[in-house]
Amino acid sequence: MLSPMDDHLLHQIAEPFRFVGTSDRNFYDRYYFNMHSCSDEIFLVMGMGQYPNLAVQDAFALVRYGRKHKVVRGSRVIEDRADQSVGPIRVEVIEGLKKLRFIVEPNEHGIEMDVVWEGSIPVFEEPRHYIRKHGRVLYDTTRFAQTGFWTGTLKVDGKTHDVTPDRWWGARDHSWGVRPVGESEPQGIRVGELSMDGMWNYAPMQFNDFTILYILNERNNGERLLEEAVRIWRDPAREPEWLGRTESEHVFRKGTRYIEKSVIRFPDAQGGALEIKVTPMLECYVGFGTGYGFEADWRHGMYQGELVVQGVEFDTIDDADTLWGLCDTVGRFELGSEVGYGLWEFGFFGPFDRYGLKGFDEGAP
Repeated sequence: MLSPMDDHLLHQIAEPFRFVGTSDRNFYDRYYFNMHSCSDEIFLVMGMGQYPNLAVQDAFALVRYGRKHKVVRGSRVIEDRADQSVGPIRVEVIEGLKKLRFIVEPNEHGIEMDVVWEGSIPVFEEPRHYIRKHGRVLYDTTRFAQTGFWTGTLKVDGKTHDVTPDRWWGARDHSWGVRPVGESEPQGIRVGELSMDGMWNYAPMQFNDFTILYILNERNNGERLLEEAVRIWRDPAREPEWLGRTESEHVFRKGTRYIEKSVIRFPDAQGGALEIKVTPMLECYVGFGTGYGFEADWRHGMYQGELVVQGVEFDTIDDADTLWGLCDTVGRFELGSEVGYGLWEFGFFGPFDRYGLKGFDEGAP
């Protein structure tokens, strides 16, 4: 199982590079990107992941515009872990931690792109995400995040967009470790339990001179499993500022778990309390068509064959009752007179009494 990567001085265990240091089937290593035009015009989410113990590599590009939720996706068997391509989709690292290229070659599914990502801030390592239930480690992941700009060309359904860094912004992360992936496993004592429960908030907010990274996973009982808030300046001479404990207020669309507006407060921030008003601009339910776990026939790490490439399309109005779960939106963030844009990602899994959310997916009163 040797590959060209084995000629680099990168080994961390006494095995060829193809293998990882745990036999847990749920080990993964993946990219996430998003791209938007700082408006409600169009929103893209892209990703690629490797699952070495499942021998699978997959990738997707999702475009949300008008009424359309449109996806091109691919899956194949891993051979060389240095090969970061799946069918027409490819990721190239031009300059590590700074500049990458995301490509979707011409295909029959109506999404093509050749865009280059350049970070606006240094990458930032987020807190370790660790969840153990009934003895088994379900989450043990490391992730770094970055905001930045895109340059290149995007073509969707025959329309070409010139992607320029003045208005095409975004965020990315790279995470690896253990979390539930692949085909469903027998649940045993965990029958009826969620692998992640409660409220999930994640927002890389990009302003002209700085980025704020906000992340919170809070259970219904108030326990916070993961929490961080930090301001990172574009000027590398300025140190990151930790913003302390976060507080949030959300207003829901009646009968749903979709947030119409939010306020996020950092009462203990260095230099004085901060308050950010959040307005979602274009919603995108990333669990559909991409592999994030809501469809039985296509999940991250699920074996599909030697190479499979597919297109998936939803009408966001006609299929509204189907689209739910983890929601990524283009977010508008107001901090005093400063206005920023970025990802506003949220999900509420199971009951959350503070907002009157009952059961698994019952909407807000």
